[in-house]
This record gives sequence, structure tokens and C-alpha cells, in this order.
Amino acid sequence: MTQWFYRRGELRRGPWETVVDASLPGWQYTGMRIADAADSKRFELEAGPVERVIYLLAGDDLQVTYTPPGASSSVTDSLAGRRSVFYGPSDCLYLPPHTPATLETTGRVMVVETPAEGDKPVQLQRAADVATLLRGGGRSTRQVHDFGGVDHLDANRMIAVEVIVPAGNWSGIPPHKHDTYVPGVESNLEEIYYFEAAVDRAYQTDKPTDPMGYFRGYPSDERPFDELVEVRTGDVVLVPHGFHGPVAATPGYDLYFMNVMAGPDPDRSWNIVDDPNHGWVRDTWDAEGTDPRLPYLAS
Repeated sequence: MTQWFYRRGELRRGPWETVVDASLPGWQYTGMRIADAADSKRFELEAGPVERVIYLLAGDDLQVTYTPPGASSSVTDSLAGRRSVFYGPSDCLYLPPHTPATLETTGRVMVVETPAEGDKPVQLQRAADVATLLRGGGRSTRQVHDFGGVDHLDANRMIAVEVIVPAGNWSGIPPHKHDTYVPGVESNLEEIYYFEAAVDRAYQTDKPTDPMGYFRGYPSDERPFDELVEVRTGDVVLVPHGFHGPVAATPGYDLYFMNVMAGPDPDRSWNIVDDPNHGWVRDTWDAEGTDPRLPYLAS
């Protein structure tokens, strides 16, 4: 284990399978929690200066009861889920800072968090309304569920998306960074990667399997950051700074990751800078076309 890479279970706290927050060394602006019904059917989220998005990773039974800021009574929303993260988007619920909530589920739930202040409204996105985008080309094609990007969520600081990388494909190409604030050019954002992996849903096998992928991160300046790790379901990589990418899905295994980003910038933006040795790769995508296996939807 390094300061930036955690295997499933290494960040367990109470009933939560995984908790990332400012209690981890070198971490400040982003957080996440995993709630799994195998551990408990009920989870509490305290009020505080944290904005959140809540959704199902897997399953179809999530009740979120919350008291909006300034309200005198609670509200309960039912969120629809999915068979797994490889079967299209899920309903998503944004809760602004200082909103306590109770989660009741028989599934597996993601809570993404960003320390924040502000008076943004509660926002419920149904799965059909979550933007599904295809980025890249050829073996760099990946599918993005943009439930929490600048263009699709009215948040204070949070930027969050899901990404599906089909078997044998690459994401995070070209490697890029967002660790220095240059208005309109580059943002300063720390980032969490949460991973899941599964046998490519086009295949069926009764033989032993070990779904996995790979993540790479390396320095952009004098600050140390050097990770090359094998990732599996439930693993977490933290990116405090530096170039990151590629993320590779090994042949036979689809790879999923969730990103949540935030930082100290005065504006909420996602501006990146490519590693200059690899930026040329973007110019190849149009000729290669989109991977015909995507999009992966609910069927």
C-alpha cells in the first residue's frame, strides 16, 4: 500500500466499506463513501459543510430520506439503480451542504462528497436524463456518464463522472494533469478514482476469472507522485497532482471508474493540460472512429 493507492477494505470505517475524506494524509478537497447492504441496510449521513451526490452502483432499492436546509420536515426520494455499473446510468440525487440524510438499501451505494458552502438546490436526475457521452476513438474509446460535470450539475465545487472502459481499451489518453490554476487553461483539482471490473459482458465463461485493469500516474513537477498499480473492484487511487493516465482495461475484462474532483480554485471548471509527449494521440481519433461496442446501456 502507498499513500495514494488503497485496496478494497483498507479504508473501511464503521458500517462503511470505504471512506475517503480529509482524515487521510495529504487529502483535502474531495471525498467518497461506499455503502453495501452486506454490511448494513441503513446508513446515516451527518449534516455538515459537504455537498453530496448519491446513487446506486448496483441494485434497485435505495431510499434517501433527508431534510433540506431551512425545511421543517423530511423528504424521501426513491432512486432506481441498475444490474451493475456496466449497465447504463443510475438515478442520482444531489444534496447541498448541511443536509443530513438516511440511506436505506438492499444494494451497493456510492456517495461522492466535496467540502463546500453554498445554497444550491436539491437536484434529482433520473437515469434517462443522465448525459451519456462517448469520448476518444478506436481503442481509446470510453463511455462517460456525466451526472456531475460543470454542464450537467449545479454544484458549488464538485465535478464528478462515471467512465466505462470496454475490454482491451484505454482511458486517460493522452495522460494529462490539472494541478496548477491558470485561468481558462488549467484547473487545480485533486481527484479520486474508484474502480470496478468484470468479465466483458459479451462473454460467458465457467472458468476461473480475475477481473482487473491498470492505472498509471507520474510527476508533473518536483512533487512526488509515482503509481503503476493493478486495480480491481473496490480499489481506490487518489491523485493529488501530477500526470495521470492511462487507465487500461485488460482483454476479457471491462473496467469502470468513478472520478470526483474539486480544489481551491475560485471558479468551478475542468481544464486540463496534456503531457506534451503524448498530446498528438488526440489527432488520431477521428480516423479510427468510435468503438462499435459502445454505448453499454441497460439491455
